[in-house]
Amino acid sequence: MFDGMMSGLTTAVMPFNLLMVIVGCFAGTFIGMLPGLGPISAIALMIPITYGLDPSSGIILMAGVYYGAIFGGSTSSILINAPGCASTVVTAFDGYPLAQKKQAGKALALAAYSSFTGGTIGALVLLFAAPALAKVSLSFQSSDYFALMILGLTAVAAFSGKGQVLKALMMTVFGLMIATVGIDVMSGIPRFTFDNVDLIDGISFLLLAMATFALTEVVMTVLRGEHKQEEPQMDMDSLGSMKLSKEEVKHVAPTVGRSSFFGFLVGVLPGAGATIASFLSYGMERNLASKEEKAKFGKGALRGLAAPESANNAASTGSFVPLLTLGIPGSGTTAIMLGALIAYGIQPGPRLFVDNPDVFWSVIISMYFGNIVLLILNLPLIPYISRLLVIPRPILIPLILFFSITGVYLVSFNTFDIQMMVIITVIATFLKLLHFPMAPMLLGFILGDILEKNLSRSLTLSDGSYAFLWERPLTLTIMICAVLALLMPLVSMWREKRRQVNTADATEAADEGMEISK
Repeated sequence: MFDGMMSGLTTAVMPFNLLMVIVGCFAGTFIGMLPGLGPISAIALMIPITYGLDPSSGIILMAGVYYGAIFGGSTSSILINAPGCASTVVTAFDGYPLAQKKQAGKALALAAYSSFTGGTIGALVLLFAAPALAKVSLSFQSSDYFALMILGLTAVAAFSGKGQVLKALMMTVFGLMIATVGIDVMSGIPRFTFDNVDLIDGISFLLLAMATFALTEVVMTVLRGEHKQEEPQMDMDSLGSMKLSKEEVKHVAPTVGRSSFFGFLVGVLPGAGATIASFLSYGMERNLASKEEKAKFGKGALRGLAAPESANNAASTGSFVPLLTLGIPGSGTTAIMLGALIAYGIQPGPRLFVDNPDVFWSVIISMYFGNIVLLILNLPLIPYISRLLVIPRPILIPLILFFSITGVYLVSFNTFDIQMMVIITVIATFLKLLHFPMAPMLLGFILGDILEKNLSRSLTLSDGSYAFLWERPLTLTIMICAVLALLMPLVSMWREKRRQVNTADATEAADEGMEISK
């Protein structure tokens, strides 16, 4: 193992491979900043370039593009509420409110630091624990995945404001319903497609995210009459400082650490990916926050920004564990990279770090260099990136529309997706006017497909019996955690009501005592 690491280090520090890291990070960051494109589009654009390269150099370039796109995707989420990719949707929940509070510089800096930390922790854990983690990911069965998705759905309270729990639950169910559109994997029967061929593959998460955030934000801006403002949203002097105080660093440091490790572990699970990691880490942090801190989530909480940014970068690194050690793509992006590895004549799997140690270890080691490059690239660019906020609304709104629609179209090259975006935007605008939260719908949609597939497999393996919920200790443990996560808010509400009743009784008793004394 040590010899393999040294071979990988030698390969990774070659001048040409270091250049590939820099080129990949720069290209990925730039493409990631464009709303809707994301890492899949970025890597697809890089594949023709890598054909003539050495396998190690080609994979290092694509890996740099991958985490560079994740790193840069937060920019448009924070500045204009148009997620650069699916995994940075959660970043907009607190990043965009921070930008509206004239703290765009601080939000972008915190996103950069959190991304760097998450990616670095992920790379270090991957370096020393990849073979062992491969065994862990193999130990997860369908019932465990189903229980994990149930646990994820309990985080719905994290995406609802005060007094909006019922609305959040309704939107989660709505998201689960949308996730059922398309072909049923187990039976092969089309569902809710209305005999439309374009709906056979279901609705894209990227399409749903761009419609409910970027386009809906544009429509709401028009409805509020803000689209006529010729003046920029803010001047450069009011963008805020990029510096974080010592108190703020102490405040977000535990969040970054927890979310990095949690995101990496979620990324290790085949099929989970950075998007699910960002949603779950945000929900976890809000549930761990104090009552006063919870009220800040969704309104510009630093922890609400640090958690998903740490988790999605750590998860993107963790997704290389099933890819390199098992030959199983952990996400759509790593599925493309799997094809690239096979095209090079390299078979990912348990023997990869024995047969091709230079490829295996050089990719892992290059990730650490890549995170340093990304931090160096992004921090000095923050003042220039923030100039997006200085663009007058009449110019900015058409740009958001152009990049959002173009980004979704370039993924599928299907005009039907644009029509679906318009329909979903109309529905989302109507729901937003009624103060329904959009995030629970996205949570239900992203978890619904995985939940349904693993429920079907579990029922098939257990001959239609629900005994699979308690037959495996891991499944039972996760389900107990899900039940506790559901009961905790109810217990808190009960305790709050009891406290209010006791306070009222004490006040009434005091008033009676005063009357008697008189």
